[in-house]
Amino acid sequence: MKRTLDIVVLSDIHLGTYGCHARELLNYLKSIRPKVLVLNGDVFDIWYFKKSYFPKEHLEIVRRILKMAVDGTKVYYLTGNHDDLLRKFGEMSFGLVHLRNKLVFQIDGKTHWVFHGDVFDASIQRARWLARLGGEGYDMLIRINRLINRTRELFGLPPVSFAARVKKSVKGAVKYISDFEDTAIQLAAEKGYDYVICGHIHRPQIRQITAGNGHVVTYMNSGDWVEHLTALEFANGQWSIHQYDAALYDMVSPRLRVPENEPEVYTLRREEVLPKSNGLAAFESF
Repeated sequence: MKRTLDIVVLSDIHLGTYGCHARELLNYLKSIRPKVLVLNGDVFDIWYFKKSYFPKEHLEIVRRILKMAVDGTKVYYLTGNHDDLLRKFGEMSFGLVHLRNKLVFQIDGKTHWVFHGDVFDASIQRARWLARLGGEGYDMLIRINRLINRTRELFGLPPVSFAARVKKSVKGAVKYISDFEDTAIQLAAEKGYDYVICGHIHRPQIRQITAGNGHVVTYMNSGDWVEHLTALEFANGQWSIHQYDAALYDMVSPRLRVPENEPEVYTLRREEVLPKSNGLAAFESF
């Protein structure tokens, strides 16, 4: 049974790269029914399309998102640095998908500000070639990491993340992540926003802080589908981080299933299942 959610935020999927966990993401998307889906940047990795690597599993992600849109999910695509080519189109709608650079909306009177976050990255703004070089190295590290984890799995050992270890061990990387979060919180406080939601740094996070002007801001990051396999979910009036767990999606062969007695069939009225109002304001960027 699919989980009904109000909002789901995904970022840094990086379709078109070897590091993308497309199969796991497809499992996750098939398990949810969100009213709003926000794709917060770096969904496609346009920087590496020249590799001509776009397997079937990656195409299935696109098909699944479009199917969700057809079935009634409102889909917003916010551009990031790896798919910044789409920024040339400005803010417009492609059929059922709404292209934006940022998104601002309210839930129960609380203003949410959503954007990818690469505007804080000086290496992208000033030295694009350096950022791409770093991306190449990161992609190679992820590929080696995945190969080693497959070997560890054969020996019953838990997986390890080299990228996470590098980020924790390099002081510059730790400082960059901290500065990124602090800058996002400060800007949100200055604008009077209650929540700021980013991607870009591949670090899932939810934390609340009181800014210098006394305004309380909740910072959230949806993580990624390269290392952490996480998403932000809003349901029952609360935000949470969903961590993909392969054990929840293991499929049992129909031949191994024990037949069960047919359950009693009855009909539920719509008002018994869905609340009349969920307190969500209309989604409009401004």
